[in-house]
Amino acid sequence: MDLFGRGDDGDDGEPRVALFVDGPNVLRGEFDVDLDDVREAAAAAGRPATTRLYLDEHATPELVQAAEARGFEVVVTSGDVDVKLAVDLTRFAVEGRADVVAVASRDTDFKPAIEAANACGLRTLAIAPGEHGRSDALRNAAGESVTLDGDADA
Repeated sequence: MDLFGRGDDGDDGEPRVALFVDGPNVLRGEFDVDLDDVREAAAAAGRPATTRLYLDEHATPELVQAAEARGFEVVVTSGDVDVKLAVDLTRFAVEGRADVVAVASRDTDFKPAIEAANACGLRTLAIAPGEHGRSDALRNAAGESVTLDGDADA
């Protein structure tokens, strides 16, 4: 049990994983990312506490519908996707709503949010959309990293 009254894992002994996906940076043609692969990469760390896909106002209704059909909670924002995702990730960490936070992105803007989760004692996972979409800053800030083309490191 930590200072916030959290256990090390969920009620069933499996860590709770909060997945935050940066849609505009991950769902790009050059990466050919399947949302099922992103979810599976996070699920390898434990059971889902939340599975969120962040999109901007330009997202098509078909994309929203497809993501929801795959079990994602879709968050559409008219402002900066990065800010909303970082704030939500940090809130999950501070409030103890997960044991592991995973962020799927290639954007170094999430480094401070990952560092905040680390400071709260959570496991952190950076999921890169591909070898050419990997952020070394995110990879170095997170305790663990996965590249969707199959390269995983601890």
